[in-house]
Amino acid sequence: MKFNKWTVGLAAVGVVSLASAARADEKMSAVQTALSNTTLSGYVDTAATWRPGTDQNAASGGVAHIPAYAFAKNDGFSLNAVDIALDKPEDESPWAAGYHVELMLGPDMPLNSGYTSIDGNYAAIRQAYVTLRTPVGNGIDWKVGVWDTIIGYESTSSPLDPNYTRSYGYTIEPTTATGVLATYKINDMLSVSAGIADMWGTTADNLNSTSPVESQKAYMGSIAFTAPDSAGFMKGATLTVGAIDAAGLGTAGSGAGAATSLYVGATIPTPVTALKVGAAFDYLDVHNSRAAGNTQDDSTWVAGLYASFQATDKLSFNTRAEYLSSDGSGLYDNGAHPGNAAEEFTATAQYNLWANVISRVEFRWDHAEHGNFFGADSTGGGAFRANDFLLALNVIYQF
Repeated sequence: MKFNKWTVGLAAVGVVSLASAARADEKMSAVQTALSNTTLSGYVDTAATWRPGTDQNAASGGVAHIPAYAFAKNDGFSLNAVDIALDKPEDESPWAAGYHVELMLGPDMPLNSGYTSIDGNYAAIRQAYVTLRTPVGNGIDWKVGVWDTIIGYESTSSPLDPNYTRSYGYTIEPTTATGVLATYKINDMLSVSAGIADMWGTTADNLNSTSPVESQKAYMGSIAFTAPDSAGFMKGATLTVGAIDAAGLGTAGSGAGAATSLYVGATIPTPVTALKVGAAFDYLDVHNSRAAGNTQDDSTWVAGLYASFQATDKLSFNTRAEYLSSDGSGLYDNGAHPGNAAEEFTATAQYNLWANVISRVEFRWDHAEHGNFFGADSTGGGAFRANDFLLALNVIYQF
């Protein structure tokens, strides 16, 4: 074994022994080997927004019959999120193992990830799970810990989304889960997932917000289909169907908000190589049959259409249109209307001028069918219009 001159010198004067130096070197080599396949990644997400007139987030706090205004900000500049991830992926061995740890800081973090306030902002364990493979059939891959929801068209990771602001569909979905998820790839076209997790923010927006009642869990499953190469221009098209059910939650009079989420989504290539289209349907039903004084379920559904056109290697255009319907029985209800519906249209131009940087300009229009939920008067309070407009510049650095 070779030692550097500094170690040999210390050994010569009796400060260290060559045997102890050898053992230390062996331990360091073991650590280096364990970390050799670990990768560091992440992003910094910033934005500048302008909403004509003096506006405020009209639907925040669930007071407006429509979901919270999906990550829109008031006029000004904002740090949306700082995301840092460590990964050790599974290798090809039958009993492979790995891990993923992802931390998010900033106001756009999912509120049910377990968070700590830092000067009015938040730091969260976005995801933290162990990956395991068991050699059954084609191999079952497991996630054990905290992981992203298995349903939804959009991601909590901003760089993966086609637009800056989030959809209404994203807003009504669970974002993360703490539990166990199994995924099995039947073949190149079909894979299935199933899992069990703690409830997602039904009683508290904290990590490990478990219930003393052992049956209060969320059960979920999804099926994903990918079109094969033989499908022509449809090659690579995806269809996902998923459900998350927490119907066992709550006891009589507790108001513990058991819920069922259903999702269907698809991404489809077109004969025009640069153009892709997508569609998503989200349905949320909150079961109030066990809540004191409220025996009517609250339901909301959202239908969305997406289109993406890759004009050049650096320039792309992305659009989204949504329709939302809420029954008004209490989920997004301030008592003023029997229910509500809303539409939104978003157009985004993305140009990647700098290396590792996503730069986007976005226009968004929201319209509430009943009532005025947007705008603020000179005192900063009181909504006075049914339409809202937003113009945003979004800059994200990825590493």
